[in-house]
Amino acid sequence: MDDFPVPLLWTSSPTTTLDFYRAIGYTVTHEQTRPYVYLALESHGCPMHFNSPPKGFEIPAERVGCLVMVDDVAARHREFTTALRAAFGKVPAKGRPRITRFRPGQSRFTLVDPDGNTLLFIQRGEPRKLEYGGSPELADLAKVLDNARILRDFKNDDEAAARVLEVGLGRFAATAAPVERARALAMLAEIAVAAEDPERAARYRDEVRALNLSTEDRAAVAAELGAGVDLERWLSETR
Repeated sequence: MDDFPVPLLWTSSPTTTLDFYRAIGYTVTHEQTRPYVYLALESHGCPMHFNSPPKGFEIPAERVGCLVMVDDVAARHREFTTALRAAFGKVPAKGRPRITRFRPGQSRFTLVDPDGNTLLFIQRGEPRKLEYGGSPELADLAKVLDNARILRDFKNDDEAAARVLEVGLGRFAATAAPVERARALAMLAEIAVAAEDPERAARYRDEVRALNLSTEDRAAVAAELGAGVDLERWLSETR
């Protein structure tokens, strides 16, 4: 049998940790609170262990975590979404605990537990090389779009993605194809939905509608606009 590591994370409240992970489908394989805290959980053959932080240390604010490689990342996200909605009434997308959104074709998502331990679930076979800054084969706003996609989908950094899109539109809007401008605005609208800023999302959508797009262009942008609508539904649905 091959060696494999077991992540050892921190817990400030064993009861809270156990309740959370049980709610999303983990099995408790060991539970100990005296003479010291030690918890062991497992799901899909993947173990995770927890103990108390050293004296004098506060639980880290999302500075500790682990990578979890999975065969079907989309299915795992659906599984957690259903479980979290059942446990909390709706999907927790802010604060702790929370789960990040998942778009069709994405290869990873993040789950943050009540103590801020961060679990990054990644599809096996995900591309190992990413062109941060955008593909060198692209230029101008097309390259900005590619960079924003990577920041949003791989780094889970919506703020950085929005920033490069806004700067890119400022630099290249006058020379970019209308469909590229529409895609950038649609991406900004979806990010605004994720930030729970409906007014900003509506403003970006209005800008898309104001563009002179061909039928083919509108079809190309429809998926990006639809992602924002799907996200609104995902955030608002209750159990």
